[in-house]
Amino acid sequence: MTTPPRPEPDAPRDLVGIGIGPFNLSLAALAHPLTELDTVFYDQRPRFDWHPGLLIDGATVQVPFLADLVTLADPTSRWSFLNYLRTRDRLFPFYFAERFHTHRAEYDAYCRWVADHLPALHFHHQVDAVRWNPERDLFEVDHTQLDTDGEAEALGRTYARNVVLGIGTEPHVPDPLRPLADAPGVPVLHAADYLDHRAALLAAGHVTVVGSGQSGAEVFLDLLRHRPAGREGLHWIGRTPAFAPMEYSRLGLEHFTPDYTRYFHGLTEPVRDQLVTAQWQLHKGIDAGTLAAIHDELYRRTLHGGWPDAVLTPGVRVRTAGRLAATRLELHLEHIEQGTRSRLTTDAVVLATGYRERPLGRLLAGLDPYLRRDSAERPRVDEQFRLVTDPAVTGAVYVQNAERHTHGVGAPDLGLAAWRSATILNSLTGKEPYPLPARTAFTTFGLKEQHRVPPARQPRTLTPLVEGR
Repeated sequence: MTTPPRPEPDAPRDLVGIGIGPFNLSLAALAHPLTELDTVFYDQRPRFDWHPGLLIDGATVQVPFLADLVTLADPTSRWSFLNYLRTRDRLFPFYFAERFHTHRAEYDAYCRWVADHLPALHFHHQVDAVRWNPERDLFEVDHTQLDTDGEAEALGRTYARNVVLGIGTEPHVPDPLRPLADAPGVPVLHAADYLDHRAALLAAGHVTVVGSGQSGAEVFLDLLRHRPAGREGLHWIGRTPAFAPMEYSRLGLEHFTPDYTRYFHGLTEPVRDQLVTAQWQLHKGIDAGTLAAIHDELYRRTLHGGWPDAVLTPGVRVRTAGRLAATRLELHLEHIEQGTRSRLTTDAVVLATGYRERPLGRLLAGLDPYLRRDSAERPRVDEQFRLVTDPAVTGAVYVQNAERHTHGVGAPDLGLAAWRSATILNSLTGKEPYPLPARTAFTTFGLKEQHRVPPARQPRTLTPLVEGR
């Protein structure tokens, strides 16, 4: 068999992906069978890792297993979660486990299995800049190849007709706590690094968890379960007015459908900004099962009299923070509703304060003259997840999980990953390799023309079996 000739070193790629998290991994998996597309994806990390510091035993993904990398766009894909189980001889155990939501560690292992088998993925590659070359009508993507120690090994440049940004999010540290979190040796850490410091936290005399979302609840529950009864030494605070359950009703979940995403995109900028803030409970609440487990554990510790040494106070913000003596920390708190203030002395702080979209400014500095921005200086993003650019740019820059301000609460949701990837690939190819549903929600969002309901399919007439055939 003749080996096909290798492309020229500077031959343009159809698509260069920057970042290999779940969303660009989904895109790479769905692009893999499209042989007409020449794609490559870069990530500076040595391998795929999905929130390794939060893979707490028993913690589950908050979306069903069908929300894997590919199934909701192509259930027949070889990269589905069910096929992953089949390759591991685990289909029957999963079937009998009757699990709709998988363990986080299992989701991480599934994604790594996909990443290990896709040839278009290149780890140890740090992308430094993206520019538009008007003479060649191509993007220039400059990158640095890293060695196993993360040091620069070689410089490279890839030309691309299109680019997709999937650089993800980064841990958010509130300003009052940033000096302590940045100081070496101070036990103030983000929940993203929880498992790396778990042993030290379990040994600390008193631990404070800041943040009233799912990560804060999981960290608090894990600490509670593994600290001695009567000497728990835990304090859990958060800014929200309650440790509230995530909206998980069936109609509520329709906010995470393509229908709602399209509706949200069509709203005016001020209305979109208002909605993103108001809809916190759709994506920042706590799984009801986790809340129940916390209450069960607290209740169990009252069975023989007394109360656990654990304080749970919502509606609280940290005003300032500092060192107290050599080893202790002091948090200055304010209750938002009461307007009262107090001080909390603790030995360690875990910041379950969420994540923020990584800023695109440095990476896209070379494209800045071509980008169109909204009134808040954020990049405008069209319905097909493309940055709106000057007409002189003939290629497209797609974004993944950097468009909450234009596409709503579903932007970071794993359940929309495959649909968004399919939308991008359909747009990129100008074809429809992945036919997408016209309607995905029973709710009609807004006063507009109803979606056309497709006619019911007629059952096929089966050919009767004839003996001997």
